Amino acid sequence: MQRLFPLLAEGRSAEAAALFADSVSFSVPHAPGIPWIPQVDSADDMRIFFDLLRTHVQGKRFDVRQIIAEGDDVVLVGRLLSEVRKTGREIDTPFALHTTVQDGLITRYHLYEDSYAVAKAYFDE
Repeated sequence: MQRLFPLLAEGRSAEAAALFADSVSFSVPHAPGIPWIPQVDSADDMRIFFDLLRTHVQGKRFDVRQIIAEGDDVVLVGRLLSEVRKTGREIDTPFALHTTVQDGLITRYHLYEDSYAVAKAYFDE
């Protein structure tokens, strides 16, 4: 888990995806039409997700305020600040990321964020 976010910050999606298992439980609630959230169930799909995310969103700040770990599960709680490239609008949202690591590979990636704020920043209104 500790290597994932530095790799993503450097744009190294393939190396980040290599941290995931062949089968991944993925969940990012979102409004229909958000282009950077594909159907994901494998490590290769995670690479596609990270590439799409980087194409459509510019990360500005990623603050982890709390890490909760028990057994194979790790939950990160914090705040994200990003800019949607298409609109130039910012997404400023608290988040919780629930991951599970088994045999050294990430098997769960469930992100909880303000999906309304994401949709509002992406869609022209």
